Amino acid sequence: MRQEHVHQISHARSASSHQYNLLIALFITGGIMVAEVIGGLLSNSLALLSDAGHMLMDILALLLSFFALRFATRPATEKQTFGFYRLEILAALINGTVLLALSLFIFYEAYQRLIEPQEIKGLLMLGVAAIGLGANIISALVLRAGSHESLNVKGAFLHVVGDLLSSVGVIFGGAIILLTGWKTVDSIISFVIGGIILVGAYRLVMESVHILLESTPKDIRLNEVIDGVKTIEGVRDLHHVHLWTITSGIYALSAHVLIEDQMTSRSSQILENINQFLMERFNIDHTTIQFECEACEMDFVCRLDTAGNPPESQAGK
Repeated sequence: MRQEHVHQISHARSASSHQYNLLIALFITGGIMVAEVIGGLLSNSLALLSDAGHMLMDILALLLSFFALRFATRPATEKQTFGFYRLEILAALINGTVLLALSLFIFYEAYQRLIEPQEIKGLLMLGVAAIGLGANIISALVLRAGSHESLNVKGAFLHVVGDLLSSVGVIFGGAIILLTGWKTVDSIISFVIGGIILVGAYRLVMESVHILLESTPKDIRLNEVIDGVKTIEGVRDLHHVHLWTITSGIYALSAHVLIEDQMTSRSSQILENINQFLMERFNIDHTTIQFECEACEMDFVCRLDTAGNPPESQAGK
């Protein structure tokens, strides 16, 4: 219980830090969007206006991530006994789905520009895109560390990276158009950006679905968990094992453990050893262990039978 409480405090602190970073990225992205709308209207740049629309979607995604983290830190209730951790994964799934839709929209727009190239005031477009690139780099750096700890923050990070790539593409394409007049490069760059976003979005969606389906965490091999627990003194076998992820970095396990015939008072030490092993080796700190043992050979020894019945006193016999 103490380890679980410590982990909950640590997770709450991480969530608070992630919320702060998301707010920073949110304000930066909002400022870029306003600048791109103004710049796009003044330069008649469809690329900048499209990127501003991309920014608007990212603002919504960042808001979703922020509020998901806010709710995820709320304590458990009678109806939500695990708390609201899964909101983080749902937000990541929605963000990934939006990114998939966005990549398809970019492909469509790129195709339209191949058919009907647009006149662009390259110099103004480059200036606004350069400002956007600098701001996106700052946002990406702010969210980068949290993206390794939280799938939800990873979704927000991928949105910002998509913005960054868009800014790079706009700058590169604008420079080529300004120097050579070759407008087709705008569509080519858009296809590349859309492809990169599509790959990242697909991975994010699959990771989210993997967790929601309560699959075994990707960085843990179930056979290694079973074999490791069997090496603990007093443990004879392990079965009915279920291992899943509650939210990013929080793993849970339930299992039936067959222990050797012994005084039931010793089972608490075996349970402590199992939990310590699972935490230190696999970072699993939410466990539900049901002990089972075969009938004791001596009548005066208390036993735990395989049906899970309470110990029977033999004192009156």
